[in-house]
Amino acid sequence: MSLSYESSGVRYGPLDAFKRACQKAALTTTDLLAGHGFREPATVRGESAYLIEAADQFLAHVEEGLGTKNLVADAVQAQSGRCHYRAIGIDTVATIANDLVTCGALPIAVAMHAAVGSSDWFADEHRSQELVKGFAEGCRSAGAVWGGGETPALRGLVEPGAIVLAGSAIGRISPKSLRIVGDVRDGDAIVFLASSGVQTNGLTLCRKIAESLPGRYSTRIEGGATLGEALLAPSTLYVAFVRECQRRGVRINYAAHVTGHGWRKLMRLEEPFVYEITDPRPQPAIFRFLMEAGPVDPREAYATFNMGIGFAVYVAPDAAGAALDAARSTGYDAWVAGRVRRDGGRKAVSIPSLGLQFEGDTLQVR
Repeated sequence: MSLSYESSGVRYGPLDAFKRACQKAALTTTDLLAGHGFREPATVRGESAYLIEAADQFLAHVEEGLGTKNLVADAVQAQSGRCHYRAIGIDTVATIANDLVTCGALPIAVAMHAAVGSSDWFADEHRSQELVKGFAEGCRSAGAVWGGGETPALRGLVEPGAIVLAGSAIGRISPKSLRIVGDVRDGDAIVFLASSGVQTNGLTLCRKIAESLPGRYSTRIEGGATLGEALLAPSTLYVAFVRECQRRGVRINYAAHVTGHGWRKLMRLEEPFVYEITDPRPQPAIFRFLMEAGPVDPREAYATFNMGIGFAVYVAPDAAGAALDAARSTGYDAWVAGRVRRDGGRKAVSIPSLGLQFEGDTLQVR
């Protein structure tokens, strides 16, 4: 029997319904910006980052959580004695900063929120210092100051041995013309930037699979790494790519951070298009292992995991080469993976070589 994200305890239906309810209620507060001399730009609700418009710039804000990846680090440390919390610190910054840059905002300041069930969590000084080291490293990679944070002890809400990691960031778009607004057109090229692996989404399902294996996280996968090592590879930050595109004048029509909802996130833009992926590339080893060990069928895998893709941008066909040059010059593995096309009023992600289609109603984040 094939496993699913829902069978591991995560149901997007109620989560997304709550998000839509929040967006609806939040919209009623928009008029309060005027009292501060700001306004809300059009089409910002439902995007990865919230924008505030000033006369000469946009300010951007994101709040994001790591999810359950640190529970993998805890299990690996218990099994092998090796601490991976430096990577967890980087992951926490990456999940925040990668959302922020989807609108064209470059991070200015990042804050950490680290809630524990007991203050005893911080008694393991090596683990705590590795987390601090990784978070600072992530901030430097994002080009942002670590501005502060909060460390509540929430007995009764958080398990005594656990930490819940999240944070926020503010950024800026200046000049305003650098905003990524969603100006996607028929025929645009879809450029993929590779992920480092699982990164920060689908870990609840990964944990369920690992716990079913005799060797758990010490199980070897193709290439020689253990499952734990592969799952805990630090996430890639895509800030440098967006910054380089801006420096070179490469116009990005839309950008998607491929996290929760897997490849369905490619159709986050409200306007209906079909995102046809003609070169998906072979699945990286970690995903092939998860699909076989689960088992997880291809449709569920592409609807849950990033499957080797961490970031996608849509650019005019004649700008695709420049986008690839910007990516490769800043150290990213990137390629033209497909194209955007109009198909009446249809909204979908199509992967013909895999026989997969995700219609618009499978992504309800607005």
